[in-house]
Amino acid sequence: MSFQFPAPARPGFRKTLIAAATVALLAACSNDDNAAPPPAQPNILYIMADDLGYSDIHAMGGEIDTPNLDALVASGRILSNHHAGTVCAITRSMLISGTDHHLVGEGTMGAPTDERKGLPGYEGYLNDRSLSVAQLLKDAGYHTYMAGKWHLGSGIVGSTGNAGQTPDQWGFEHSYALLGGAASNHFAHEAAGSKNYTEDGVYVQPGQPGQPGGAGGTPAVFYSTDFYTQKLISYIDLNHGDGKPFFAYAAYTSPHWPLAVPDPYLHNYVGKYDQGYEVIRAARLARQKQLGIIPADFNPFAGLPETLTRSAATPDAGTANAKYISALHSPADGYIDYNRGYVDKKWESLSPLEQRAQARYMEIYAGMVENLDHDIGLLIQHLKDIGEYNNTFIMFQSDNGAEGWPIDSGADPTATDEANAQSPVYETLGADNGQTSAKKIQYGFRWAEVSATPFSLTKGYSGEGGVSVPAIVHLPRQVLQQPTIGAFTHVTDNTATFLALAGVTPPNVPAPPLVNPATGVDQNKGKVVYDNRYVYPVTGVSLLPVLEGQASGQVHTAPFGDESYGRAYLRSPDGKWKARWTEPPLGPLDGHWELFAIDTDRGETDDVSAQNSDVVTTLVNQWETYMTNVGGVEPLQPKGYY
Repeated sequence: MSFQFPAPARPGFRKTLIAAATVALLAACSNDDNAAPPPAQPNILYIMADDLGYSDIHAMGGEIDTPNLDALVASGRILSNHHAGTVCAITRSMLISGTDHHLVGEGTMGAPTDERKGLPGYEGYLNDRSLSVAQLLKDAGYHTYMAGKWHLGSGIVGSTGNAGQTPDQWGFEHSYALLGGAASNHFAHEAAGSKNYTEDGVYVQPGQPGQPGGAGGTPAVFYSTDFYTQKLISYIDLNHGDGKPFFAYAAYTSPHWPLAVPDPYLHNYVGKYDQGYEVIRAARLARQKQLGIIPADFNPFAGLPETLTRSAATPDAGTANAKYISALHSPADGYIDYNRGYVDKKWESLSPLEQRAQARYMEIYAGMVENLDHDIGLLIQHLKDIGEYNNTFIMFQSDNGAEGWPIDSGADPTATDEANAQSPVYETLGADNGQTSAKKIQYGFRWAEVSATPFSLTKGYSGEGGVSVPAIVHLPRQVLQQPTIGAFTHVTDNTATFLALAGVTPPNVPAPPLVNPATGVDQNKGKVVYDNRYVYPVTGVSLLPVLEGQASGQVHTAPFGDESYGRAYLRSPDGKWKARWTEPPLGPLDGHWELFAIDTDRGETDDVSAQNSDVVTTLVNQWETYMTNVGGVEPLQPKGYY
């Protein structure tokens, strides 16, 4: 992403109410001539799905029944070009901090296991150089609540090692958090003594007697999505009526693996996906064009070529002699190595049993999404019931693209799928097995491509299918749908928008220089002062002017880049070009940076790097500048996040 140093401002952390003109503009966007202006500090409800693909919900072209998100669109608007990080923790760190993930501890998702381990920005948890949007809002008079997935550190206050990493230490007044990236099951069957969840900084075990989700000595029925909804509602109700606004973060784990959901959702889509990947994807494309999500002449990504056997790695791959191709090193420099490829079959190549299993995986996934929509509806209805809906800014998005990690880690999954397709296993897929570890059902790369329609690649990659996410915004008192916003926007813009809504000017007093005598580097360059700490400022852009109809065109007008696990992209300042790097064998075998005219080829179907070498050179140079500014380090071996 672009990294801009803040302009000097008068000393001190300033907190201001939104100007009267802005309040009037918000009222004008309400589409209700008789409505009173919203409060100067509206409530903020932010809803994040986990691994939901771009086209999964009905309003974005999908066939899954999501009436509550449809209703949110009908009284709000879609951000059709909204972007996140490539994986969960990276996105969440940028949401909380408002700036690039390398700066605040999540250069990779968790601490890297390679040569970057221990480097600044690769701590694997939100580091002390980060701001927190929750803390800034709390400073500004907000109640701050979250329920769901945290994924930014697990050490509670008083624990050994790195303590103080949980949401209660980052400004959340009340929080119920799954600390890691995924639960072993969605039904809260935790091993004795597990430390996977906290409430307000204290370890808890959901569903157990004496803990949330349990009652009268008998564990209550627990399903993560349902539970997080009710927990967040209970937090909102704790202080309702005291005159203070709230910031509520619903951090759902659905539809992240292991795929599982209670009835009736478990069986609502039986037979829906029996026709396979290509048929469902074609229907989604047609509906996206009908809805105007993409233009009628949009050229979609056609899907990866079929591979029935794994391609071989280079001879030295995995040895001490390996010199891996990367974004910085090409075969021309003597770097020639890469890892094995994946088996990736098309529907017609699957056996009948494989097709049966694959269709069932997608049925369960769809049920999870429908259940998620149901709970979002409960949450929004509760705001209406307590009289807070008209005073609430609501935003929904996914944390990254669809999860396409291949079943059996890239080997031929025939044995796994055929075993899952036969009784008695088939009948139990997606159900609560009562065990602490559920069967790890995933739906694989091809269904993830369907979820990513119409884009290229999936979670973990820098293709649009990995970083473009469904996003919906609803302004306070808004009752009519507004036109889709097609400008490039980013999760860090969410942070800036929330602060702008609250009338909060982010910390912007430059930190004093701190020059390392050995290197001559100013270790405080680009930092600002907050709460006796030197931290990186919010670099996202508030979307309020666009949402209010007072601005149009590009939101970001500087080079914008990202990198994770060696995969990278750089968007040109004018929004015309996107340079993308992906490691072989999925990426180009010669290791070159691909180039796409992203303003007309968002499907990333036509690599025009050979015809525009000067553009590639410029964008790669800008990407290298970006990496220097954020302290990013390209790994010696680019590879996936597992």
